[in-house]
Amino acid sequence: MFNSLEEVREYFKNDLFATNAGMQIDSFSSDEVVCSVEITERLQNANGGVMGGAIFTLADLALAVMANNIHFPSVASQVSINYLSAPKGKKLFAKSSCIKDGRTTTVIKVDVYDDTDRDVACFIGTAFKK
Repeated sequence: MFNSLEEVREYFKNDLFATNAGMQIDSFSSDEVVCSVEITERLQNANGGVMGGAIFTLADLALAVMANNIHFPSVASQVSINYLSAPKGKKLFAKSSCIKDGRTTTVIKVDVYDDTDRDVACFIGTAFKK
């Protein structure tokens, strides 16, 4: 569906929750999408770590870009996340790849990690092709 990184960014600038949190789309191809966010105070939870919802949102953005590049429009119908480790770096990344592209759904895996290559979360989502 998308022909360039600029086109992807233009479409997803309307994903205001993610963009207002500072999340951005770094790269995309038919095989992989990478999104990122700087770890700042606005992502902190009460304990001073990164809020799980921020990690989830970053992974969800990577899922959305991949799913809508495969089939437009697509929406998430089921997701699960396993939080693996607290981030130690200054930036989070979410890399998505398609596991299965079916007739009505797409299953996508998103690996979330920080800039020290620490695995932060594993996210699996199913997107429904509308």
